Amino acid sequence: MNPKVDWYFEKNKAWQKEIEKIRLLVLEACLSEELKWGVPCYNLENKNIVLIHIFKEYCALLFFKGALLKDPENILVQQTKNVQAARQMRFKNLKEIAALEYKIKSFIHEAIEIEKAGLKVPLKKTVEYEIPEEFQIILAEIPGLEKAFAALTPGRQRGYLLFFSAPKQSKTRFTRIENAVESIFNGKGIND
Repeated sequence: MNPKVDWYFEKNKAWQKEIEKIRLLVLEACLSEELKWGVPCYNLENKNIVLIHIFKEYCALLFFKGALLKDPENILVQQTKNVQAARQMRFKNLKEIAALEYKIKSFIHEAIEIEKAGLKVPLKKTVEYEIPEEFQIILAEIPGLEKAFAALTPGRQRGYLLFFSAPKQSKTRFTRIENAVESIFNGKGIND
C-alpha cells in the first residue's frame, strides 16, 4: 500500500468498503500502487495494469488492456463505443465483489501476463473513423481546412472526429465544428 493513495479510499464514503476490498485484491498481485489521474492506479514495472475508480451508481476496476482479456461470460464492460482498449468490472456492493473474487484475481493475473508478453491492443486507425457529414460540408466550404486537418497528428484528428460526432443534433455538430476551425488552422488539438 502506498500511503499517498490512502486519501482516495478515505474520502469516498459512498463506496469506501467496496473500493478498499478491491484494493486488497489488487495488491495481492504485488503491483505498485500510485495515484494517477486522481485515482489509484496499479502497475508492473511502470506499465499500467488496472485502476480503481468510482461513479455515482457503481465502483469499478478498469483493465487498461481489457480488450485482450478472455471474457466468455461477458463480465467486462466497454465504457463507450469509442473506448478501444480498456474494460471495466463494475460493482454495486461487497456481495458482488465477493461473488466475483476469483474472477477478479484471474483477470488481474491474465492482465499481468499480457503486459509481460508485450501484447498490444490493435487500435483503430484515424482513417477508419467516420467523418461526420457536417464536417465534410465545412471541409468543402472553407479553403485550406482539409489540408490543415490532414496536417494534424492522428491523435488530434481522432479527438476532433470524436468530439464532432458526439452530439445527437446536427446543429450542435455544426456549432462544434465552426468553433474548432481556428484551432485546426493553428495546428492545435481539441484540448490544446
